Order: sequence, then structure tokens, then C-alpha cells
Amino acid sequence: MTDPADRLRRLAIAQAFPAMGKLGSVVEAMGFVQADPIRAPARAQDLILRQRVTGYRPGDLERRFTRLGLEEDFFYAYGFMPRETMQLLHPRPDAEDPDADYRPRGLAEDVLALVSARQETHPRDLEAAFGRDRAVNAWGGFSKETTQVLHRLHYHGLLRVVRRQDGIRIYGAVQLPHAPLPAEERRRRLLLLLLGNFAPVSRPSLIGMLALLRRGAPGLGDFAGTLDRLLASGEVERASLEREVYFWPASLETDAPPPRGVRFLAPFDPLVWDRRRFAHLWGWVYRFEAYTPPPKRQFGYYALPVLWRDRMLGWVNVRLAEGQMHLEQGWIDNPPRSQDFRRALDAEVARLEEFLKKE
Repeated sequence: MTDPADRLRRLAIAQAFPAMGKLGSVVEAMGFVQADPIRAPARAQDLILRQRVTGYRPGDLERRFTRLGLEEDFFYAYGFMPRETMQLLHPRPDAEDPDADYRPRGLAEDVLALVSARQETHPRDLEAAFGRDRAVNAWGGFSKETTQVLHRLHYHGLLRVVRRQDGIRIYGAVQLPHAPLPAEERRRRLLLLLLGNFAPVSRPSLIGMLALLRRGAPGLGDFAGTLDRLLASGEVERASLEREVYFWPASLETDAPPPRGVRFLAPFDPLVWDRRRFAHLWGWVYRFEAYTPPPKRQFGYYALPVLWRDRMLGWVNVRLAEGQMHLEQGWIDNPPRSQDFRRALDAEVARLEEFLKKE
């Protein structure tokens, strides 16, 4: 009989790493890929997709997302998603009147009219028309008022990102507004998407994810009743491990064999993202420390957890200097001495180095 912890670990790994595929089909299957601008050694979305997309090169997602029918938007975090996921997040109510749809007023109305009349608009194009006034942004700092308006119109689904130019979002009009689904169906699909992307999900972690989702899909109400109905219908299963209850979609394979090889995982990889689950299933606490003062770091600026078969053995920090990759290793316990592990580790180092040199 399979050990319950082994079963949950294998479920998590099997769901995170199905067979390699093409970029569009992989993002469609995942439903969402979190984006982050830090390059240490590459952006999070590129590190996530190199493990899942055949022949993936750094920047492929940003270069190709519009041609693949993908969108940029905020889910539980900001990132790239299929249009079907984006449509589950909208409409988003007006912050000033939560019972009403958002209606642009003043400068926002003028910006929407200008962008709608053009094929695409760079944020700097708005400065000539509307000036360079600055205003307090969502993080308490200051940014150009027109840029904030672009972000607000995009958040409410009235503009879309049509491409990236040196990392800057280029905006365009939304051509075909969609008819929103009923709230219960949106809750159901969003729950199944979260549970599938992070399967298995513990109850406390799910509560935290749904709190983040209040920004991505505000005004949808309580998801608890929807989860109860999914459990009652058999669409979602659950199991307990050491008094922690885990949930996952019933359609997932729960007894897949552990994968072979070594993988260096991004801090926002779906297998790593849920830090609570990570600690419970693999027995040690991993932290993302890019914003931690250097003297207080335990793992390093951008530590990548190391997966070997179904074990998380430690982490690596990677940097490029003068075209050469430098790698620092950290281990929870002594790493395996087997030739299989050494060959697998060397192969992953070589894969990552080749990948980074394609940047």
C-alpha cells in the first residue's frame, strides 16, 4: 500500500509535470503562468516553462503570447493565461460602486477613446496628449497618472496588452467583449483551476489563495459553498495527512510513478509556490529571499529548489558572468552519492546553461 505522504507527493509532481508539449497547449493546460521581472538567472515565467515546453527559449512567451491567443491579467498573481481563464475573472466591479460595472470617467474616458482609435499604444504616447502628471500608485510610490489609467482600464477588461516592447506593455482595444458567465459557474471553474494547478491543496493554503483571488475576481462572494458542492458531486476529492486536509480535482491521476532526473525549479513554479505544502510534504521550509536583506538570507537571492525524483534535496543559486554560468549548491542533507544522481544533476546543469545562453 502506498504511503499517504508519498501518494500526495506523487500527485503534486505528476500534476506539475505532465508530458512536454508546445507552448500554446501547455499554457492552455496550466490555465495560468505567473510572471515576474527579476532575471536571476532568468524570469520566473521562462524558468517555469523551460521545464514543460519542448524547445522553449527565454522570452518565447512574451514574443508569442498574442499570436497564441493568450492574455495578460491578474489571477491570484499577475501573469499570462488563456482567454478562457481571463473571462472567468471578469467583469470586475467599480471600486467606487461595488454593485455596478466599472465606467471610465474623466481622464480614463479620454485615454480609452485615444487607445481605441489606434492599433496599439505605448504608455509614452499618452504623455504628449495628456501630460506627465504623477500620482500615488497602488504601492504607495509615484508613477505617471496616464500609466495608472492604462493599468486600471486593463484591469477592468477595457484594454488588453497586445505585445511587449523591451518588457513594457503595449496596449490595444478589446475587440469582442464576452458575455459573463453566472457567478456560481465562475466560482466553480476558478476553484477547479486553482485546485488543479496546485493539486493537492491544503485547506489553509486554499483559503490564502482565495484571499488573493479577491483582487483577480472581486465580488464573486463566498467560495466555501461552491467547494462543498464540488465535494458532494464527486468532482473534488480530499484526503488527510497528519491532520492537514488536502483537496484536488477527481479527474487527476493520483498514483503516477515518480519522475526520473533532476529539476531546478523557479520560486513561483506551481510545485513550489505553496510554501505550506512544500514544508509539509518535503520536510523543510523554503523561502524566496530576493527582498530579504542579504545578511538575513538563508538560501540566497534567488534560490531554485532542486527536485530529484520525488524528493526536494536542496537548492541552487545561479548567475551568469561574462557568458559563464556560476552555480552555488545548498543541501538539506548530504546529496545522494549514486552515479544516477550525479549524472542527472550534471545533465540539469548543462540544460540550464544551454537555456540561459539563448537569452
